[in-house]
Parts: sequence; C-alpha cells; structure tokens
Amino acid sequence: MPMRMDLNLCLVLAALLAVPASAATRLYWLIPDGLRADEKVYDVFRWAQEGKLPNIKKMMDQGSWGYSIPAFPSHTPTNFATLTTGSYPETHGIADGSMRVEGFPLSRPSVNGFSSNAKKVPPVWRTLEKAGLNVTLLSIPGSTPPELDAGSTIRGRWGGWGADFHALNFESLQNPEQRQVRGLGVRLFYQGSELTRYVPLAPATGWSKDFVSRAPARELAMLAYGTTVYAFLSGTGDAKSPKYSEVALSLDKKTVLARLARSNDWSPWTPVTLSWSGQALDTSVRVCLIKLSADGFLKMRLLFDVVNETIVQPSELAQGLRAGAGPMVDYPDNWPAQLNRLPEERQVLLSEAHMALDWHQRAAAFLLSDANTDVLIQDTYVPNQMLESRWWMRRIDPSAPDYAATSKADRARRLEEILGIYQGIDAILGSAMKAAGPDAVFVLSSDHGVLPIKKEVALNNLLAREGLLVFTLDPKSGEPVVDWARSKVAFLKMIGIYIGPAGLAGPWKRGSGPEYEALRKRVTGLVAGLKDGGAPVVDRIVPWEKAAELRLPKDRVPDLILAMNPGYALTEDMDLSGDVLRIPLQSGYKQAVLADGNPGLWTPFVIMGPGVKKGFRIREPLRNPDQEPTLLTLLGVPLPPHIQGRVLTEILERAR
Repeated sequence: MPMRMDLNLCLVLAALLAVPASAATRLYWLIPDGLRADEKVYDVFRWAQEGKLPNIKKMMDQGSWGYSIPAFPSHTPTNFATLTTGSYPETHGIADGSMRVEGFPLSRPSVNGFSSNAKKVPPVWRTLEKAGLNVTLLSIPGSTPPELDAGSTIRGRWGGWGADFHALNFESLQNPEQRQVRGLGVRLFYQGSELTRYVPLAPATGWSKDFVSRAPARELAMLAYGTTVYAFLSGTGDAKSPKYSEVALSLDKKTVLARLARSNDWSPWTPVTLSWSGQALDTSVRVCLIKLSADGFLKMRLLFDVVNETIVQPSELAQGLRAGAGPMVDYPDNWPAQLNRLPEERQVLLSEAHMALDWHQRAAAFLLSDANTDVLIQDTYVPNQMLESRWWMRRIDPSAPDYAATSKADRARRLEEILGIYQGIDAILGSAMKAAGPDAVFVLSSDHGVLPIKKEVALNNLLAREGLLVFTLDPKSGEPVVDWARSKVAFLKMIGIYIGPAGLAGPWKRGSGPEYEALRKRVTGLVAGLKDGGAPVVDRIVPWEKAAELRLPKDRVPDLILAMNPGYALTEDMDLSGDVLRIPLQSGYKQAVLADGNPGLWTPFVIMGPGVKKGFRIREPLRNPDQEPTLLTLLGVPLPPHIQGRVLTEILERAR
C-alpha cells in the first residue's frame, strides 16, 4: 500500500509540473467503439494524409497523434472503464461485462460491467464535475444509472436504466426448427430480451379496402413493447402458386403507413406509443423490409427512436434533443448480431450504420452549441458492429479466413464501405469542431480494435463431452438449460471457467482443497490441449490467485482466466453437436486476447487544442489509462489518487 501511495504522489507531482501555460476551457472526447487503427488494413492516419479523413488530418496537423493499447481482456466494458478512470481493472473493478462474485448463483451475472454501479473508483465525469465543469455524456458505457448531479446523461449503453427500446427483427415462422436452431442467438447478450422474434404468417383479416391482393392475402403481426405494427403481404398468383411482391404497413389495418417492395426499403418515421413498466411513452418507429420471397417468407426490422424521458437526465433534455437532432439512431444491430444471416442484411446494416453516424453528427453539433456545456464525451457503437459482423472483416483482412477467396474488386468495394464508416466518424469530429470553438481540446480515441475470427471456441461443448457440464435443450426455443447441481465446470463469458467439485448450484463460493485443485488441473490440461490443425488455441491460462499478472481484480474473475491466441473467439453457447471449434457467422471479435503484440486491437489517439504540440507523432504506443490524466492536465484539473496512467508530457506545449 505505501508503494502505491508513493506512485500516486509521483504521478500527481509530475502532472502539476506538466500543466501547460494556457489550459483549455472545453473538452470534446469522441470514443467510437471498436475503431481499429493499424498500418496494414485500417490505416486511419494514411487515409487522413491522403485527404480521405480531412478532420482527422486537421487534428494531426494541429495536434499530436499515435496508437493506444487496450487493457486485457480488450473489450468494451473493461476498456471504457479503463479510459474513463485512468486505471486498470485491478483498480476500477470491471473485469468483464458479465461478472460473478461469491455469494450469488452462477446461473446469472451478479455484477453488470456496463452499469455505473459496478466501478470501484469514480470516473472522469465525476472528477470534472467536482472541478466545476458542466459535463454531458452521450451513449457512454458505464454512465448509467446517472452519476452526474448537474450534468446531462443520455442513454448509457446496457446500464440497466430507463426504457431502452432495442431494435427488433421479425421473421415469418415456417417450421419449428427455424427457431430452435438459433437457440440463445436471438437474445441480447444471450440472456436478455429477444431481439429476433418468429411469428407465423396468418390469413389477412379486418383490413380496409386500401389493402388488396390477387394472391391469398397474408399478414404478420409484429408486437413490440405493447404496440403492434401489422404487415400486409400482397401479390399475384393463387394459393398454389403465390407471388408476393409488396408489404404494406399499418397500425390499425385501415391507414397505410408505407408500402415496401425491395430489400432495404425503409418506411418514414411514424409516431407510436410504447409501454415500459406500465408507463406509456411516445416515440416513433421506422420499419425496414429485409427480405420478401415470392412464396411469402418475410423478414422485417423495427427500429425505434430511443430518446425518451426515462433514458435522459435531465428528462426535459429528451424533447430538445429530438427536436435538435431528430429521432435517435444510436448504432446498428444488437448483440448477438442480428443482421448476419441473410445476404440482404449487409445493405440493411450499412444503411442503419449511416443513419446512426448522421444522427451522432447532428447530436454533437446540437449539444456543443449550448455554451454551458464544458465537456461532451460521446460514443457510437457503429465501428464495432461493422467490423464484428459477417460482411466485411473476413474478406478484407489478410489474416481472415475468406480473404484469399475474395476477388480484388469485391475486397475493394467492401474496404470502401468500411472507409465510409470512418468518414462518418470524421464528419462527427468536423461538426464538433465548428460548434465547440477554438478553446476546446478535441480527442479521438477508442476502447479497442477488432481482430478477424478463424474459429469460435465452444468450451462448454468440450466440458459436456467430458461429463463436467450437464445441460439439455429447450425443445421449443433450442436454448440450453444447464443442470447446475450436476455440473462441476462451466465456461461463462467472456474470459473464464468456474469450477466446483460438488456442483455449481446455489450461491457460488470459491473452491479450495485437494479435490478442487485436482479438478482445476484436469480442466487446465483439457483447455491447454486444444489445437486447431496442430496450432494451440489458448495463449495463457491464469489461475484466479494470479489475476494481478493480467491486472485484473481477484474478487471478480473466474477460477481460470483464459487469454486466447489471435483468431480464436470464446463463446458461452453450447449445443448437442459436441463441436468445440466452429466456423461462426460473425467475422470479428476482440475479447480475451493480449493486445500488446496484436496491433489489430490498437486504436487511434489523436488530440488537438490549447497546450498540445502541433504535428507531433507519438512514437511509442500509449496505453488506455494514460488518456484521462493527460486530458485532466490540459484542463488544469488535479489528478485523483486512483489514477494509474501517466500524463503524456511529451505532447504538451510550453510545459512549466
């Protein structure tokens, strides 16, 4: 403990000595999720130098730039906490998105890493607010339930606060196996609400004369958050040979909201009233036709404006934000990825991604136009969802499985589409620069990059094969049901394995003793022996007692912590096939890989403003904890004692 206090004192003294002569008065910090930056494929800085990202180019010319390395396990909740506390997981406590702690059952996470309540130290917004600055947070993981007293918090992702109306897919159910094969892949983070719903087509009844069809008319009732949107299928032909060609939408079967005929056709925004915890909330919906087959197969997507008074603090900001920026589109897709299965979904995902980037551009300008806003910290999830999805990474990254089989022309098209996403990020920065003024510090960074997947590693199938995990599949949904009492070992996302020789039912308590050690040794051998074509799948297996080696908190990690070799993504999913190494639909991931030797996980760090050196290339990569103390120094705010990162004194101008 004395050593830690001495280190913190040294950091504080160094920061005081490094304060620039003229401190900035405003801060704009854009942290797009999963914004990979590397010199081989996603060469952000080369794109900027070539004029393709003019606002990032301006920041490079007028500021400093380089690469930043995320903390293990290199995914969103851990690294947003790392960026916004200036400390490692051992200090801030966010080791994962879904964490288990002693005294609670393993069947469900007991600590939500996306919740503000999970952090053990105060985040940067609390530090800034205590320093007298007015802070606004937009879509920041770990920001809800709100912690600001006087500032503004807008939809912190997955924090368990407010009416978060996730986009929903609806697919016409043709046979029961269609639902069963998807299993838990239809649920938010595999345990939350359904994001894809399977609904049988029914004969169309009760529709007005404006809805006609020569083929047998069919309808799909899309019930979402207490409101039903009806889809009317029309076409030509007869009952034996229908040829459906159009979908008409209605809320009451009387008024036509829109007619959609082609994949990626979108309706206009339509006012609807949704229900949340017995409360009626007015918002709007936009509907997309993903696919309509002549035989009547139908898949549609309902996208909701997620701005409402329950998800914004202060609540009155919701109305102004909607008026100033329009209906909120925060990010495409959900997790698990919902737009990976059909070829038509590539363009739907791309369209929604640009809607989200356009909204965030308008929102940045609107929020920064308020002179009382001293600090705006903003995130968009778009880059992460694009790079992890099925459609791009695996065909444009040389280390990805489908790269060699992809033509140069196709590869170029897909890379151009990804460049378009980076240009959307660049446009957000441009709008922020115009609105914030010359006295602001502008920062572009990210939580982590994204790597291509070679194989998905279903460890629970391996454990079940060895008789260590016992589960059945729900006959209707295909979802696995674990028998915790009869199971001794289970992999639980995202990074490790839990072990209990007497079974895993009831409140979990960390094991010990000869039987526990013997079982842990056996499991370690099983996992270490996993190979793909002779190549090992696992890089390191770390027992919980040595969590400090990975800078993780011992009280929030599993019995065995896994660091994977690049290309091998762990999954909690299980099925009756027994297959351990599988080809997944998605093509990118970032979890449980040591980032130091993997530049695909690195992110850009670009900073411009008062006190920052101009045109300065940061030669050695910094680390995510270094960003907060540097920004606080530029703002003239003292560093809190929990800070573990260093101030980047090499980028500071006119240091005292």
